[in-house]
Amino acid sequence: MSGRGKKAAPPKAKTNTTKSVRAGVTFPVGRIHRMLRRGHFAARIGTGAAVYLAGVLEYLCAEILELAGNAASDNKKLRIAPRHILLAVRNDEELNKLLSGVTITEGGVLPNIQASLLPKKTKASNKEDHVAEDVQSQEF
Repeated sequence: MSGRGKKAAPPKAKTNTTKSVRAGVTFPVGRIHRMLRRGHFAARIGTGAAVYLAGVLEYLCAEILELAGNAASDNKKLRIAPRHILLAVRNDEELNKLLSGVTITEGGVLPNIQASLLPKKTKASNKEDHVAEDVQSQEF
């Protein structure tokens, strides 16, 4: 007996699973955790904080991209431009409130004409409007 015992089994190949894969999110959990630590937001940063923040950021990104894709298809475009992102954000009440202080470069502004700047109705067009309203009310 040499005292060496049994031969050890060959080491199993360790699969590198990222924190993002474990958490089930696409956004990089490890990178977010590193940024939270380096940002000195708190003395201690838990692991769950990075996972939660990655999930929130992924949800917001998906929401904005979905609305921007709808805006692009409304304008018969295949690509999302900054203009479509701006239209998506400004037309959604909650996203507009969240990003109220944000300027989107190359986004432009929402189309809006104040009512006081529109041409005033003339008497002839008023009479035509009343006649049209009377015809519509008689149809029902």
